Amino acid sequence: MKKYFLFIVVIFSLVSCEEDVRFNNPSLQGLKDNVFWRAVESKATLASDGSLLIEAYIKNEILSLKITSTQAQTYFLGTSESKKVTYVITDATGDTITFSTGFGIGDGQIVVTEYDDINKTISGTFKFNAENTYNNPLAGPLVNFQQGVFYKVPVSSLIQ
Repeated sequence: MKKYFLFIVVIFSLVSCEEDVRFNNPSLQGLKDNVFWRAVESKATLASDGSLLIEAYIKNEILSLKITSTQAQTYFLGTSESKKVTYVITDATGDTITFSTGFGIGDGQIVVTEYDDINKTISGTFKFNAENTYNNPLAGPLVNFQQGVFYKVPVSSLIQ
């Protein structure tokens, strides 16, 4: 009887083994005001002038990271309009709250660590403080993203 019981336990342990592997690429995520934030969808668009726009979406939120090229380097925010972050929230009534950086507005950086020209993907990190653009009283004066990562986000060319 003990042999049958042992045999049944061994069979169930072998049958119940399962491999549930999930890959998280492409991915864009970070800490928004110290709370984990992950995009449901992300994409990047390469313009004819060489600038790149990375967009991430989640429910009623859109995060846009704009940089001047795909070169692996650090792009500092708050220094120009060509290197910019915009974060837009749409509330239940359809009103939008916009946070952004720009020339003399906000601060932070976007670091491109890899641009894969063959597979058309881009990877890197980001962190920033973006200001409430229209001083909307429904939100605070700043939104802060830390430990932001974008990984193998697909890049498509803008057709013009």
